[in-house]
Parts: sequence; C-alpha cells; structure tokens
Amino acid sequence: MAGAAARAGRSAQSVTLLGITKAQPAEVVRAAADLGLGDFGESYLQEALEKLDALQDRPLTWHFVGRIQANKSRPIAERFAWVHAVDRLRIAARLSEQRPHYAPLLNVCLQVRLGDEAGKGGVAAEELPELARAVAQLPRLRLRGLMCIPPEETEAARQHAWFRELRRLYETLNAGGAALDTLSMGMSGDFEAAIGEGATIVRVGTALFGPRGG
Repeated sequence: MAGAAARAGRSAQSVTLLGITKAQPAEVVRAAADLGLGDFGESYLQEALEKLDALQDRPLTWHFVGRIQANKSRPIAERFAWVHAVDRLRIAARLSEQRPHYAPLLNVCLQVRLGDEAGKGGVAAEELPELARAVAQLPRLRLRGLMCIPPEETEAARQHAWFRELRRLYETLNAGGAALDTLSMGMSGDFEAAIGEGATIVRVGTALFGPRGG
C-alpha cells in the first residue's frame, strides 16, 4: 500500500486499510487488532453480530460491506459505523430511520455498478446524482462517498480504467456541491491500481488473512 501510494504521489496515511474478515473467526480479528488494524468489514450479518459481541472490549470500527436486505437493516443501522453498499433510497431511508438518536451519524457510501454484470448490486451511473442528492438529505446518515466492485481484471491498465471511472463520478458529484471525501475501491487483487486512482479505503481480505474458511 505504501509503495502504491508513493507511486501516485500520495501519503500512505491517506488510505485506510479495511480488513475484510467475513468467514474468519473472531480470534483472527482480535489478532489483527493486536497488530494495529482498527477497521474491519463484514458481509454476513449474523456472523458479523457474533463477532461484534465477542469483541466488545476492543475499540474497533466496523463496516458493513455486503448487500443489505430490507428486513435486516435495523441491526446494521444500530451496530455499525459505516455501510459501504447502499444502492437504493429505500434502504438508505430505513438506515436513517433506524439509526439510534444517541449514536453518531451513520457513514454511508453509495455502491455504483461499473460494467454490465448480471446480479451485481449498485446504482447505475446515470441514476447516481439523484440518489446522492436524496441520501444526503436523510437526517441520521452522513454521505461520505462512493464504492464499487468492478469487473475482475488481471491487467493493471484495465483495473485503472474502472477505478478512474468511479473517481470521475465522484469528482462530478463534488463539482456539483456533494462534499464527498471517500472512495471505497480496491480489493486483494487490485488495491494498488485503486490507490493509484485515488482510493481512500481499500477492502482487503485474502491478501491479509488467506483464503476464507467455511
């Protein structure tokens, strides 16, 4: 990460490493926290809640990075600090309504669908401005930025192209007054390209923890 940041003329401190620990046991999270990692991402709600309960003694920042089912939004709104995959106003509204009044605003990123991949979540680029305006007005949320899971590429140039597209959408929204500060993009196989294109959060699982168990 530091090398990728240096090649892009950026500080390594400008990028947050988000450890993706889905299907990893709580002991793995605790060991990573002992080594200094503070941000962890989960996709499976029940598994995540068990880990949050098991690690209540640690001051960790929990991110929900999976697709959100409407009937499971309440514990996400109540227990997480960040949500990375909001792509529908209905879900955003539920998160806002269910966020406890005593908790800080819930940080959210809008997931953008890049490429035409069936079954992959995300708002279409042409629908993004309207969704961003609506989510920014919800009272218990803080719209922080954009997130993507682009088509898998092995060539660095292609990886850069997808992330450059998300950055362009981010810059366009900010030019219109959105005040975003987060680009959640890049995973184990392409985080260096993502950092090169401006990622502020990279979501890394396998490269940190090895293949997922279970």
